Amino acid sequence: MAESRESARVALVTGAAKRVGRAIAIELANCGFDIAIHCRESIEDARRLATDIERTGRRTTVIPADLSDPKCWPRMVPFVIEAFGRLDVLINNASVFTRDTVSSANESNASPDTFDPAHWERTFRINVVAAAALCQSARPHLARTARGKIINLLDVCADRPWPDYLAYGASKAALAAVTKGLAVAFAPEIQVCGVAPGIALFPDNYTPAMRDRLVGRIPLGRAGTQEEVARLVRFLVESADYITGQIIAIDGGRSVSW
Repeated sequence: MAESRESARVALVTGAAKRVGRAIAIELANCGFDIAIHCRESIEDARRLATDIERTGRRTTVIPADLSDPKCWPRMVPFVIEAFGRLDVLINNASVFTRDTVSSANESNASPDTFDPAHWERTFRINVVAAAALCQSARPHLARTARGKIINLLDVCADRPWPDYLAYGASKAALAAVTKGLAVAFAPEIQVCGVAPGIALFPDNYTPAMRDRLVGRIPLGRAGTQEEVARLVRFLVESADYITGQIIAIDGGRSVSW
């Protein structure tokens, strides 16, 4: 039986307006959660998502915030509490995925000037520090519930770095360490896990040849889907009451293949 509007659990999903974040928000709404939808610039997409969720009988609120700005971090969880009166689940999905200025590790003659500290700092601020700050802000509210959960969205490249996306991969490896550390620090009241997708949705600029080459390395022979990632998140939220500190890859076996 679905929970009443008054007793429904509440999830905050960052970067929820599009792609994997949107799929997660819909999946959690379908199992009875009211959803706080965070977005940066995709406000119209977030509002459309809110409308879709509200048609199912669940409540929503939209939180526009630029996670590169530390001033927004302490405001987001209080906004959720004001809107719903509680917070049960935090999904740190928002991240920036940008190619490094050093285009290839094989370019031994690359100038040191191609290293961009601002790019690295912004990547870590959004992908790691903002997520850690939200975890800390959410902690007292999650601890009040019987089943407080934090799920951080990682990437299999945290263990298999891509030379052209070193800052991104390093930030996801750092977030994996944060996930494991907080699982110990927040236990036993709160469970903290990570989900590490492989290919869940190709970037728009990937050519058919690039997509075929990448899929050819996956033992299960296909790319994954956003919905499959969302169902794994739902499992961790709904059913995994004796799992914490784990990073679960959902990549068709790519991370264990040569």
